[in-house]
Amino acid sequence: MSEFKEIAPQEIAENPFKLIGGDWALVTSGSEESFNTMTISWGGVGIMWNKPVTFSFIRPQRYTYEFIEKNGYFTMSFFDESYRKALAFCGSKSGRDVDKVKETGLTPAFTEDGVPYFAEAKLVLVCKKLYAQDLNEQSIVEDFVKDSYNGDDYHRMYVSEIVKALTKN
Repeated sequence: MSEFKEIAPQEIAENPFKLIGGDWALVTSGSEESFNTMTISWGGVGIMWNKPVTFSFIRPQRYTYEFIEKNGYFTMSFFDESYRKALAFCGSKSGRDVDKVKETGLTPAFTEDGVPYFAEAKLVLVCKKLYAQDLNEQSIVEDFVKDSYNGDDYHRMYVSEIVKALTKN
């Protein structure tokens, strides 16, 4: 983590709408021995239970979901535009079928606790799961169901404390 410096989550200067919805992020979970990553473009940040948190949404069919369910921590890595192709690849291929690290050339790095992230990121949020809830058709108040879901593949929402924010020096 030598290239990164730790900042308080409240010191993140970039617009979260752009970071998540525009730039996208890689959500990564697992350990040094085994991890997976996937691209997300849904989510948010805020305050809940007096803690800085992220709101992340992962479908249960995704390979990364298994890692998030098994581990108490995950990271959200944000990149500059030059990594768009790598993020598109990680969002369209399954880690069950391909080695995303090998195919994208991204460099895995690990926190002192062994939580994976990527060295090329400009910002990394280390997140600790606090709450998980499956979305369902009955709870969605608008007609997003037909546009976003085919059958019974609703996302699981995770509310996670941002325990560490890392930015490039």
